[in-house]
Amino acid sequence: MERGYTSHKDDVQRRLRRIEGQVRGLERMVEEDAYCIDILTQVSAVTRALQAVAVQLLGDHLDHCVRNAIASGGPDADAKVREATEAVERLVRS
Repeated sequence: MERGYTSHKDDVQRRLRRIEGQVRGLERMVEEDAYCIDILTQVSAVTRALQAVAVQLLGDHLDHCVRNAIASGGPDADAKVREATEAVERLVRS
């Protein structure tokens, strides 16, 4: 099944691998007793990077999945809009 991010899946995976490397760097910083503020700065960077991926995926979902469901109509359209709204709510709370 094709997903909204399928056309740029490699980009999403590359961004996630970069974030994974940042998290490993955080672990090293803790292991090496780095200064608290330096660690917090890096945590903030990782958080922003994850949020950027989330926003990209949400946009893809709206553009692909929700748009197609609305075009088809019926209860699936309502479900997709509700699902997208809940995803936005989770992102806003995080």
